[in-house]
Amino acid sequence: MASSLTIKTILTLSLWALLISHGLSLTCTSQTFTNNKLYTHCLDLPTLTSYLHFTYDESNTTLSIAFIATPSKSNGWIAWAINPTGTGMAGAQSLVAYKDPSTAAMTVKTYNISSYSSVVQSKLDFEVWDLRGEEMSDGSMMILGKVKVPEELAAKGTVNQIWQVGPGVGTGGMLEKHAFLTSNLDAKGTLDLKSGESGGASSGGGSRAKKKNIHGILNTVSWGILLPFGAIIARYLRTFEAADPAWFYLHAICQFSGYVVGVTGWGTGLKLGSESKGVQYTGHRNIGIALFCLATVQIFALFIRPKKDHKFRSYWNIYHHGLGYAILILGILNVFKGFDILMPEKKWKSAYIIVIGSLAVIAVLLEAITWIIIFKRKSSNSTKPYDGYNNNNGSNRQQPVAI
Repeated sequence: MASSLTIKTILTLSLWALLISHGLSLTCTSQTFTNNKLYTHCLDLPTLTSYLHFTYDESNTTLSIAFIATPSKSNGWIAWAINPTGTGMAGAQSLVAYKDPSTAAMTVKTYNISSYSSVVQSKLDFEVWDLRGEEMSDGSMMILGKVKVPEELAAKGTVNQIWQVGPGVGTGGMLEKHAFLTSNLDAKGTLDLKSGESGGASSGGGSRAKKKNIHGILNTVSWGILLPFGAIIARYLRTFEAADPAWFYLHAICQFSGYVVGVTGWGTGLKLGSESKGVQYTGHRNIGIALFCLATVQIFALFIRPKKDHKFRSYWNIYHHGLGYAILILGILNVFKGFDILMPEKKWKSAYIIVIGSLAVIAVLLEAITWIIIFKRKSSNSTKPYDGYNNNNGSNRQQPVAI
């Protein structure tokens, strides 16, 4: 019994030792360097499991840094930057570490990010030297180097720092874009060079992430779900005589609701664009503008809808149906473009694929049922005797038409 208790005690203590060791490894104070170099300050940065060690020499405004982070994929990259002009990535003077695809050796390159559309290797606006990178045993990477802090920033005593991790590096050092999760968007703050204190990400980062999520949800629900559902109602319910005119009102309510929600989402997109200087998603933006214009024309076209027996009604139908199909295609396409930009958890994109796929399956089944009903009606009418009133035996009954 005593032996059993001793073994249990040893196992318990070992487990606690492992937990404590793991907990300590998650702080910068437990990290050491191969050359036993010591830094004056170290910070556990608030996002992306990143750490910064640094020493600032006020006499010559030199900042020595060791930045440690884990790339989002094994062959990815890590970056630490100072932005002299703003708090975002545009304008950042970046140090980026990754394994060279050709040699598999760690390398550190400089990227002067003038805009989000121009992320290429280039000389920084201030001097850097002694740059090197290391790969850690746990898969993380480290950037080491020295930075000459510009006089205007040295006089303030604080700098805007940004850090980031990404999934991979293409030919010529082209960095694959990082995720746009809240943790990535909040990877920035201020660094007090003298005290070693760091201000966390501003609330603006979290606010922008929230706005992006709202923008994505509104547009997915409107352009990506409500409008296709409304089109299905119009095309297939009208086949059933008992559903007339209920199908029309259901269709109008669904489409108008989708339009209102979609315009709200479009407005949040315009707001996000105005707040994100240097960030442009040209294709997504242009499709969004086209959707708004086409849908607005479609809504106002309801007010000039000719009566069923009007000679221009057939032309109006062609216009209305063609425009409707164009809106559906562009809307679904732009939802997927939005997923690629926002990069939410995989389950959200999968959920939308399931929803839109289910609507497609329902549409195919209803299409088959509709034509079966039409053929049965034609067959039934063709066997009816001539009644003196309907000399075409009902052959002019309405075919299914897309709305």
